[in-house]
Amino acid sequence: MATATAPNHQACMTALVTGASRGVGRGIAIALAHAGMTVYATGRSVAQSDLPRDIVRIPCDHTNDADVASAFARVAAERGRLDILVNNAWGGYEHMVEEGEFTWPRPFWLQPSWRWESMMTVGVRSAFIASQHAARMMIPARDGLIVNISFWAAQSHVGNVLYGCAKAATDKLTFDTAHELASYSVTVVSLYPGLVRTEAVMAAAGAFDLSNSESPEFIVRAVCALARDPKKIQRTGRVLVAAQLGLEYGFTDVDGRQPQPLELDKV
Repeated sequence: MATATAPNHQACMTALVTGASRGVGRGIAIALAHAGMTVYATGRSVAQSDLPRDIVRIPCDHTNDADVASAFARVAAERGRLDILVNNAWGGYEHMVEEGEFTWPRPFWLQPSWRWESMMTVGVRSAFIASQHAARMMIPARDGLIVNISFWAAQSHVGNVLYGCAKAATDKLTFDTAHELASYSVTVVSLYPGLVRTEAVMAAAGAFDLSNSESPEFIVRAVCALARDPKKIQRTGRVLVAAQLGLEYGFTDVDGRQPQPLELDKV
């Protein structure tokens, strides 16, 4: 059974994780660092985030193109390469309760317009801009992995219309950028987690069935497995499920459990 310990060649890899201040992004950054990679973490509040000292924190507002350009310029200047980009920055979960009402499941005609802007700008657009910068570094090396964190809402109605549109746009971004990068041997995938035990989920643990949940580090084991797979380009442009990759590559969660892939009708 494979473990989280990476082969030696991962020790020289450089990874950048967007939206790494908390939640899934924070877990991804920590686990990549534990795998021996040099990790850069971005986010508006990343300077105050609880991250290990060896992770390089770059305060970055991903709605500000100058901030993003500066972050990638720093990686280029300090490392001269970028092996992995994880696009995790996301918006739209804030202010779920407005004036005492839980507005997340409202029908589309009653959704607040700010949620569209938050998901599409902080989520989809930031992934596009970051991918542009990453591609310019990966193309000369003719290698690299771009992972867009997405979810099943792209495949079915989950939560609300805005959420589905944003996740579907993320998957389309994956497909089209993979098409244009394939000849340069740069792999692009959408990666779906299951129910992740983030700080927010655990704060409301009583509302969830955690029996098949995943640690924030589990999805990184999928990223590491992909990064060291010499045939990873064969997966480019595809939607991948972290739990399914666990079964295929033979890795488990940090507690030794094997999360089972969600089925669409049970998401």
